[in-house]
Amino acid sequence: MDDRNILRRISELVDEEHRLRSTAQVNEAGTADEQDRLRELEESLDQCWDLLRRRRAARQAHGDPEAQGARPVSEVERYLQ
Repeated sequence: MDDRNILRRISELVDEEHRLRSTAQVNEAGTADEQDRLRELEESLDQCWDLLRRRRAARQAHGDPEAQGARPVSEVERYLQ
């Protein structure tokens, strides 16, 4: 997956997240399924951003960005912001 595809995926996830959050606002918190999906979207976004940052760092360090793969959610979600 190249950077453009990652950015496209991020855009798709953000669009879906915005739609769900808008629906949740109208319905005062949304359904349990919507809340679960929002959590999944947030996790996927974190993974995508992490991958993009690591690919860019590898490129800057003259490494191979293609050698970078998505890290598991459990690892990415433990990062301090």
